[in-house]
This record gives sequence, structure tokens and C-alpha cells, in this order.
Amino acid sequence: MNYRIIGYILGWVLILEALFMIPSCLVGLLYQESEITAFLLTIFICLLIGVPFAYKKPRNKVFYIREGFVTVAFSWIVMSIMGALPFLFSKTIPNVIDALFETVSGFTTTGASILPDVESLPKCILFWRSFTHWIGGMGVLVFLLSILPEVGGSHMNLMKAESPGPSVTRLVPKVKSTAKILYGIYMGMTVLQIILLLLGKMPLFDALTTTFGTAGTGGFGIKNDSIAGYSTYIQVVVTIFMILFGINFNVYFLLFIKRSKQAFKIEELWWYLAIIGCAILIITWNIRGLYGTIPEAFQQSAFQVASIITTTGFATTDFNIWPQASRTILVMLMFVGACAGSTGGGIKVSRFVILLKTVNKELHQFLHPKSVKKIKMDGKMVEHEVVRSTNVFMITYILIFSFSILLLAFDNHDLITNFTAVAATFNNIGPGLELVGPASNFSIFSGGAKLVLTFDMLAGRLEIFPLLLLFVKDTWKKF
Repeated sequence: MNYRIIGYILGWVLILEALFMIPSCLVGLLYQESEITAFLLTIFICLLIGVPFAYKKPRNKVFYIREGFVTVAFSWIVMSIMGALPFLFSKTIPNVIDALFETVSGFTTTGASILPDVESLPKCILFWRSFTHWIGGMGVLVFLLSILPEVGGSHMNLMKAESPGPSVTRLVPKVKSTAKILYGIYMGMTVLQIILLLLGKMPLFDALTTTFGTAGTGGFGIKNDSIAGYSTYIQVVVTIFMILFGINFNVYFLLFIKRSKQAFKIEELWWYLAIIGCAILIITWNIRGLYGTIPEAFQQSAFQVASIITTTGFATTDFNIWPQASRTILVMLMFVGACAGSTGGGIKVSRFVILLKTVNKELHQFLHPKSVKKIKMDGKMVEHEVVRSTNVFMITYILIFSFSILLLAFDNHDLITNFTAVAATFNNIGPGLELVGPASNFSIFSGGAKLVLTFDMLAGRLEIFPLLLLFVKDTWKKF
């Protein structure tokens, strides 16, 4: 284990986090809020710890899969702990577990909150709370790779550990160039959404925070009713961009370099759009009696389907009161999630496609035992390693999910609340049903239950294994 390279990258993560807090300080200055001191103190602590670690490059610059996964897991844990300090120092969230829950929810782009009244928070705190979504959306280490001088080793191991999906590929030969392209697309789409929201006469502060939540598919709102109080135009813009941020960024890269045929041959894209389309149509028909017109029912349905499948978590209505069929579809979408290589959470559409094709292959094998049938995606053979890792991921996912529900059961809440609370946090969505519906929050849970859900949020964002490796004895052995 190359501890020095891990410490070096963690040092840069802390420095980067200190820099990311500067915009919140500027917001505090603009609104003349005393809570700015909480950020200044946190920045000082981040730099005090981070600079000594990042000051000198390690001689041994190589890191492999093991170092990559451990670095990513530690980076997110350290980042979350430091990110919680402004809440604690400003006393806006005085409880340590609550502050950590809220911060992890922000960075992992979950959007589950313990706050009953967000409108009472200072603007600088609201800004930081939403900005954590944008930071965590693409991944802080992907950003770090795009700006950090070459440190040697396999950067791909960092991207594999942090980027969502069953497999991660380079867009261009160099990992650093790939990271720059990803963040370039991310920033460009962010700016475009801000402009469109401003054209809809949304205040600048609201446009920034809403876009941060949409881009990171996070869902922290700055209003108690989330997005419900804004105009239909604004809700439609947010709906479209939630869907766009849930698409694999490889599609945008291929479109950018004018390879549109190749972009539209990506199978996952069409599965993703088909699932969204079918869900919207079924729910629209099911809830048509709750709204004045079919177009209104369609708009509400489209917003919530986009919000849930992309794991954003914004809400324009209390879907907890929708008919059972509609609520069931939304719960199913929680598990499906967005595309691999997007900012969305969940199991990912590509994994479900691979699983369906695996089942089809096995059925075919029963009928034709001597035949050799390969699984294909986008016209290419899916490697056995990808299929195996997908199966292992699903088994591990089910085990953690089940055990989490069991632990939450000791809080004595109803099964639907516990089930959807785990689904909402493990899949990085935000709201669930019943006591954790869009009109409620997660403050009902005990400290122990919140720690379980906090673990689920981190495990879900990091695709389980980087976090689990911290608990494996062999991870820390020297080979």
C-alpha cells in the first residue's frame, strides 16, 4: 500500500475543498451574514491539514486498484467531515450526526434532509448546501485529475473507483484529458441551465442553487416546497435538464466531435428514454383525475419521473398521495436509476440491460446446450469481467439493502417508510414514501439509524466496493 500517494491526494482534496468554500464566503459577504466566520474557520482547518500533505510529491508515484479505491473512499469521508463543519460552527445544524448526514447527502447528491425549514437558513449556508451537489455530481477526484499536475501511476484506477457504472472508459487516450472533457461538458450544461432559468425570471441565487441541484442530480431545494412554487416554465426547464444530466456523458462527447451516429447507437440511451417515456404515460393516465387537465397531469408526471429515475429528488407535488400504481412505478424507478457515466445514482440502466441479456442467454442455453451465445452491448461483446462484476454488485447490493432495512426496523417505523428510506439513500434519490415522503424529512430517525443511512449514501455513490474495501484486512497488507 502506497500510503504517501494516498496522503498526497487527500491533501489536495482538502485544499480543493477549501477553495470550493470561497463562493459561500462571497455569498455571506453579499448578504452581510455572520455565518461567514464558520466558512473561514473551516477553510483554515482544511488548509492547515491539507497543505503539509500536498506540499511535497511522493517519490513513489504509483497507485494501483487498491490505492485507487482506498483513496476515493477516504477522500469522500474526509470531504464530508470537513464539509459538515460550517453547519456545526454556524450552529445551523448543531448536532454532529445531523450535520454529517446533511453533508453526506449533499456530496453524494442524495438530497435527503433532516431540516424541517430550509427557508430559515442563511443564504451562505443554503448556497454551500446546494453547491455540495455540484461538487459531488461529477466527482471531486475527477475534477482534481483535470487540474492536478501528473503524479504518475494509473489515474484510471481513481476514475474507476469514483465514476458510476459497470465499466469506465477513456474518452481520449490520456485520463487527464478525459477528466477535462467531462468537466467541460458538465460546466457548459450548468451555465446553459442557469441562463435558461434566468430567462424565466428566476432570481439569480435561486437559479444557481437550483442548477447545482439539477446538475449534480441532488435535489436540495432552497424552498420548503422544493420546486412547486416556481412557474411551469421553470419546472419544465428543470425536468429537461434532469433528464439530460442523467444521460451518459459519452453521448455528449460523441455529439461534440460530430460522431452522432455512434452516439445514437448507444443502447443504454434508448433504454433510458424508453423507460422514462413509458413511466410518464402510465402515471399521467393514472393521476389524470387529480389534476385539472391532462397536460397538467402529464407535466407533473414528467417532472416526478425525471426527478426519481435520475435520482435528483426535486418535487413539484406530494406524490405520496398519488394512486398505488403510480407510487409503485416511482419506487421501481428508484432502483433503475440513470445511465452509467452520468451524474445520476441508482443501480444504473446499463446494469439492468446486462442482467436482462444474461437471463436471455441462460434461457437460450437451456434450449440449446451446445450453442455459444455472447452478450453484446452497442454491437460489441461485453467482457466476462463486466458481467461477473455486475452479478457480484447486485448480490452485494441486495445484502446491504436488506441489512439496512433490518437495522432501521429497530426505530419501530412502518415498513414502507424504512424500505423507501433505504431505497432513497442507497440509490442517492432523496425523498421516499410515507414518513419520508417529499413533504417530510429524515429527522424522525434516531442517531444510529441516520448513521446507517449515511453509510448507505456513501456506499451508493461510490458503487459499494471502494467503501467495503476499507473493512477488508488484506487491503492494508504490504505485498
